[in-house]
Amino acid sequence: QVQLVESGGGLVQAGGSLRLSCAASGRIFSINPMDWYRQAPGKQRELVATITSGGRSNYADSVKGRFTISRGNAQNTVYLQMNSLKPEDTAVYYCNADSWSWSQGKYVEVWGQGTLVTVSS
Repeated sequence: QVQLVESGGGLVQAGGSLRLSCAASGRIFSINPMDWYRQAPGKQRELVATITSGGRSNYADSVKGRFTISRGNAQNTVYLQMNSLKPEDTAVYYCNADSWSWSQGKYVEVWGQGTLVTVSS
């Protein structure tokens, strides 16, 4: 079983930066892709950024040019560098990954517990 643990959230002023990290542990065979989602109070969870094992990335329009997703050398970690933060970026940020399950014979979706990012104006 694979677990995802996020870290790096906190309180920052508008215009500031934060770097989120997500580390996968457990019985890992293949994880692809790895994503960051966020959920603001009263809103639906939305995809922020995604990255494949080959390094191909995509971003939500709302964060393009400000956020950068990357994967660690071990491929079991993913980062989200967030610059020029805005109050509307305030949300709980979740790490998500598709992990191969031999017992089920397919990729299964795994979620982290989330980390809170608060951007003050």
